[in-house]
Amino acid sequence: MGGCFSKPKPGPDNLHPTVLKELAEEFSAPLRLIFNKSWNTEDVPEDWTKAEASMSVYKKSKRNSLVEVKIEVVLPEKERAKEEMSPNGKASPIVYKANGTSRHYQLEEHPIAMNPYRNLKDVVEASVCHVKDLDNGQMREVDLGCGKALLVKENGEFYALGHKCPHYGAPLVKGVLSKGRVRCPWHGACFNIGTGDIEDFPGLDSLPKFQVKIEKEKVYIRASKQALQTQRRTKVMAKCISLSNYNISSTNVLIIGAGPAGLVCAETLRQEGFSDRIVMCTMDRHLPYDRPKLSKSMDCHPDQIALRPKEFFRMYDIEVLTEMQVVAVDIKNKTAVFKDGFKMEYNKLLLATGSTPKTLSCKGKEAENVFNICTVEDANRVVKLATSKNAVIVGASFLGMEVAAYLTEKAHSVSVVELEEVPFKKFFGEKVGRAILKMFENNRVKFYMQTEVSELREQDGKLKEVVLKSGKILRADVCVIGIGASPATGFLKQSGINMDSKGFIVVNKMMQTNFPGIFAAGDAVAFPLALRNNKKVNIPHWQMAHMQGRIAALNMLAHGTEISTVPYLWTAMFGKSIRYTGHGEGFDDVVIQGDIDELKFVAFYTKNDEVIAVASVNYDPIVSKVADVMGAGRAIRKRDVETGDMSWLTGKGS
Repeated sequence: MGGCFSKPKPGPDNLHPTVLKELAEEFSAPLRLIFNKSWNTEDVPEDWTKAEASMSVYKKSKRNSLVEVKIEVVLPEKERAKEEMSPNGKASPIVYKANGTSRHYQLEEHPIAMNPYRNLKDVVEASVCHVKDLDNGQMREVDLGCGKALLVKENGEFYALGHKCPHYGAPLVKGVLSKGRVRCPWHGACFNIGTGDIEDFPGLDSLPKFQVKIEKEKVYIRASKQALQTQRRTKVMAKCISLSNYNISSTNVLIIGAGPAGLVCAETLRQEGFSDRIVMCTMDRHLPYDRPKLSKSMDCHPDQIALRPKEFFRMYDIEVLTEMQVVAVDIKNKTAVFKDGFKMEYNKLLLATGSTPKTLSCKGKEAENVFNICTVEDANRVVKLATSKNAVIVGASFLGMEVAAYLTEKAHSVSVVELEEVPFKKFFGEKVGRAILKMFENNRVKFYMQTEVSELREQDGKLKEVVLKSGKILRADVCVIGIGASPATGFLKQSGINMDSKGFIVVNKMMQTNFPGIFAAGDAVAFPLALRNNKKVNIPHWQMAHMQGRIAALNMLAHGTEISTVPYLWTAMFGKSIRYTGHGEGFDDVVIQGDIDELKFVAFYTKNDEVIAVASVNYDPIVSKVADVMGAGRAIRKRDVETGDMSWLTGKGS
């Protein structure tokens, strides 16, 4: 995949003023670019009253008169000589350094967004409210006739953007507005209200941003009909302009692993203007996909859960090598060695290999219908084998419990075997664990707690029974193992890369290993968590992998960006979503507000009288609000949550 393609050459006549402004910000010190264009004032956004320092200042004239917009961005002489060399010794065609960041651009190749309002038939403008209808800090979902937008008022200014989170479509009006960004109420993704850009994860796309104007005390929104329908915007990205400099066995950036960390790393590089070769490799047979759905929507098709379509990778020259396993990394020679003997040289390396599921050690573990859910094919096969049959789940982990919940409507019987007394005791605490246990039992799931599997009995190579150490024998037509995972880092043991006693790759705040140019992200890393005084922790969350991939990419480009995100996760079982933020390891008490028996509650996990994590069911957007508070560095005391008065945490929305 990937490769270089011919591209249209955008010129000044195709550019909208907002695009010019974005270019000025993006090309803060680079190539000499001069665009001159006259615009009607109605084409110029209301809030653009002067340009950034890198642009000529202009003033808006009266309506229907013309505005002169001029951009001049100059590459300093001393920077022109600083060309970053490719692994094979050839220099990239055009390289500049901006604020310490290596970037690669070619004027006619740089992917410039077209004027979003160029097609007047695609434009809708509507009055949506009176200026006094919204107070500062409020949000409102407004209808423009052919689609809805989110209207936000903060610090006296109005902003309009997409109203649905691009991740899973959550209504952002029910989220949390704080300090110039809105946080999704479901999974915690954050979007800048001024630009629509995604600033925290999960998800890949940003929100479309719409023009706002005030006339006669009324608020008007001007928007693209198409954007109102899609409710998402993919950031502008560069493409590869230097593949001719490389042979098949060398790349500038090699990403080992094609999960969210690897994909976000590749996309961030392209968004930042990086236009050298990027290669991702994965042991999977598919392009990157939404892995959490393997246990939540088990009969899904790969195309249904793909994070990006094939065309995306071709368009932005992100090459993906599927079914390719790296077995060694030669740090000295900057070379990755694959299982089939193929070798690839790299300049920068990201290790995003994720984890490997743990297996049972008992007799019969190799039976044909015993599964770890690792791939789409695994999930599909389990559903087929379990339909109207007997399913046994070993391990009341997130994966195990989600699989059990999904199979209840498919299987004749579902049984869960767990070593602990209650599910999730170490993570959610005993009270929440028992509430979850009750919910499962009410849905016909049978639990066998405080016991282990002693044998998997098979007949003709297929599982027939699961024998427990308690002596109980369970009929089983299919068995799913969900007893945890280990970092997939065994191939790095001889590399010299620093790993802890559990095999996690140790990185700093910039996701860099002990070797310059080698970064790691995702489930396989131990990193300094700002929330816990920079204690090195492993957090195998979907959201965290996204952010770590982005931080790694920015620091490959020498941004010097440190990770500071607040962990956020979710699980869904029987139509109930449990949301969680913070890092509750070592909590010593749980303060519960609400009705836990009715599964409408919020649980505050405390340690030394400070709230370190929060979980909730049917209490949105409490978890997203707490994530914002924690992200701002504010401490939440145990006494603050014991009273039951949580007005200080509630967000505004209508």
